[in-house]
Amino acid sequence: MENFTALGLSEALVETISGLGFETPTPIQSQAIPKLLVEETDLVGLAQTGTGKTAAFGLPLIDLVDIKLNKVQALILAPTRELCLQISKELGAFSTHKRGLKILSVYGGSDINTQIRALRKGVHIVVATPGRLRDHIRRKTIDLSDIDFVVLDEADEMLNMGFKEEIDDILINTPDEKLTWLFSATMPREVRRIANDYMIEPAEISVSGKEISNADIDHQYIKIYPKARLDALKRYLDYDPDIFGLVFCRTRRDSKEVADALVADGYNADALHGDLSQAQRDRVMSRFRSRQLQVLVATDVAARGIDVSDITHVFHFNIPDDLDFYTHRSGRTGRAGNKGISKVFAHPNDLHLLKRLEKKIKIQFTEVKIPTGIDICEKQVFNYIQDLKKVEVKEDLSSFLPTLIEELGELSKEELIERMAAMSFNRFLDRYKTAPDLNQSRKKKKRRDFDAEMHKLFINVGQMDVDNKGQLLAFICNTAGIGGESVGKIDMNRTHSYFDVEKKVAKQVKDQFRNASRSGRSIRVNDGDLPAKGRKKGKKKGFKGKRR
Repeated sequence: MENFTALGLSEALVETISGLGFETPTPIQSQAIPKLLVEETDLVGLAQTGTGKTAAFGLPLIDLVDIKLNKVQALILAPTRELCLQISKELGAFSTHKRGLKILSVYGGSDINTQIRALRKGVHIVVATPGRLRDHIRRKTIDLSDIDFVVLDEADEMLNMGFKEEIDDILINTPDEKLTWLFSATMPREVRRIANDYMIEPAEISVSGKEISNADIDHQYIKIYPKARLDALKRYLDYDPDIFGLVFCRTRRDSKEVADALVADGYNADALHGDLSQAQRDRVMSRFRSRQLQVLVATDVAARGIDVSDITHVFHFNIPDDLDFYTHRSGRTGRAGNKGISKVFAHPNDLHLLKRLEKKIKIQFTEVKIPTGIDICEKQVFNYIQDLKKVEVKEDLSSFLPTLIEELGELSKEELIERMAAMSFNRFLDRYKTAPDLNQSRKKKKRRDFDAEMHKLFINVGQMDVDNKGQLLAFICNTAGIGGESVGKIDMNRTHSYFDVEKKVAKQVKDQFRNASRSGRSIRVNDGDLPAKGRKKGKKKGFKGKRR
């Protein structure tokens, strides 16, 4: 179908969504909307994030709900507060022509009494997270016994987040005569169980693999070892200052550490993870939406429901354990007709997983290179020149020109340009003038040759201070201002550690740690040697006593 008029929606609704810039329905919308409008049927819709599912069920609901009946007629369940608010916002935009339609968001982390007062006044559509809605059911502040429609959005994700019991409790409190519309990216066993237990001969529609993959997303991968991922991310951010990106990490700790490292180096970044309170999550998301943050670092669960249409890049610090999550992640970019880039930092041993992804969702990954230090400096100079040429000179400056010319008259054109460039690029030059090429893999060398290039250092940080070698490596690199590729073997003890660094940076490391501290404790780094081989702790020459 070519436009929304042909789907059977009311003329007023078509005019409203046309005014919002929607002209051509997506595949899931073309299949679902006519069926939901005309047929009184339960429905299972399979489609990935970013394919227009909200409009697929939201537009029919707006036309079918009767605003003259001051009661809850439709319930939409979503896994996260962010997705809950996103759905409410979109439904509100779609229904501006339908005055009197009341839509209420019900979620945890906000004042439940405010929600209770709104429910008492009467609403037509409730968009809720499972946990908070079950609270209302137990308090008997919401009546679901006479509703007409239940929509389960992102059903697979709700179950992944552990809402199985809540969903069962909620659906038991709804009438048998209602219509249930279930939308999910995948159909695991538990989602199929819900369909079997609570739906009557549901119609099934599915967006095929070719339609699921977004043609506006360029899928790329970088072959890289984990210790160099943070440096690689910084290089992309320095190479393209217009990046507005989302970075995915596997754990809460990883996301926090990456965000902290970016902030320490002067980037506008923050983390979104499960340890944040609702107020903290709101602040982070508000800053990201308003572009006060250039980069948001998040876990898969925390990023559910992020609705920011102009994200340019999605960076994956790992290939997700569940390959279906890749589509959820990459679907955060390339929205609303914009182009987007999805970059995977892939361990060389994990390239077979990319092949599986290509087959599964019918995409093609392209290997790309990490910008070198020279690339970044050249690009920064070029961008600076282009911005300089576009600067609008106001007439008010003419009165100051004689003074400027007199002050700068001794400088040649070349000297003036050189000084202007130095003011803008000294930071990049200092960082990248001796930066290694992260794309170059270290050739295998004989052990004695490799050892000859390294220098062993001691640091009074050990297992009582950090959880693993990765954290220690990050602390060393961030404090010393070196890349992970400059660090070799690390030997950790309880109170201290030894680590090898390239000889050319050993002095820099010691100098940078001269006044360093961690958690209020002074950190010491100096030349170090491990105890002689074969010497055992607690056993001295000549000791003949029995071991206790």
